[in-house]
Amino acid sequence: MMKEIILIVGPTGSGKTSLSLNLYGKLDSEIISADSMQIYKYMDIGTAKVSEKIREKIKHHMIDIVNPDDAFSVASFQKDTFKIIDNLIIKNKIPIVVGGTGLYINSLTYNLDFSNAKSDESIRNKLYYEYEENGKQFILNKLKKVDLDSYNTIEHNNIKRVIRAIEIYEITGVPYSKQNKDFRNENNNYNFKIYGLTDDRKLLYERINNRVDEMIKDGLFDEVKFLIDNYDNNSQSFKGIGYKEIIDYYNGIYSKNEAIEKLKQNSRKYAKRQLTWFRRDKRIKWFNLSEYKNNIAEISNKIYKEIKNGQI
Repeated sequence: MMKEIILIVGPTGSGKTSLSLNLYGKLDSEIISADSMQIYKYMDIGTAKVSEKIREKIKHHMIDIVNPDDAFSVASFQKDTFKIIDNLIIKNKIPIVVGGTGLYINSLTYNLDFSNAKSDESIRNKLYYEYEENGKQFILNKLKKVDLDSYNTIEHNNIKRVIRAIEIYEITGVPYSKQNKDFRNENNNYNFKIYGLTDDRKLLYERINNRVDEMIKDGLFDEVKFLIDNYDNNSQSFKGIGYKEIIDYYNGIYSKNEAIEKLKQNSRKYAKRQLTWFRRDKRIKWFNLSEYKNNIAEISNKIYKEIKNGQI
């Protein structure tokens, strides 16, 4: 039985969703989101989810599965996603996984084992106390000293993951980034066909800025207001790009225009980190949108032909 999986990766705003929908029309499969923010209900505009209307016609998985104040781990993503993938393969369908969360993608394409994660509540509490007393930069500098790779790849506003990386180092004496011996051992249980979308940086950044403007028009400020009125404001999901900036506006830290500009800036920085992350994987076949004049359909046709001809 075939065990092929299509993965579509790349930075925010690069057209991954459009490509996945285009491929779906050719393959009659189902789509799995690999976006760590799209798992949350009611966080729609800021995470650029496909509309409910589209989801009624095209089956999407791993979207709207937990509340904004619920905990959800990459281990849970890995377990749930492989179950979905295996069910689709049984139906002789090629799963289409699309998303820009690097660790979520790696949890599928590499042999990452999350079953033996070590923890120590006393160490974790001490680190949170140091964070509260000394601020974010103090705890980031602490991570940088013991695990430069994690410092460079973990979102700096994701304090939970920053502290978790330090906790693991203090427990084991081994950096979090080196913990899993198989981190760069490829998962050979499936035939991954990995495609990346990118663009010339100036054009990508312009697209990101325009997308933020569209989010604002679509009601992002109202969406965030609903969330802070109904859910725990200390939830990890509230620290995601697209939400933390607007929350800071409601907390009086930024003006509305400052919050929007901060959101654009953070989105551009995130895109840069995503590209750095994905370019480590030499299996990815990249498509530069500028070279195809932003023609997603042409890229989709090329990928479809390669899949059908078994060229990749």
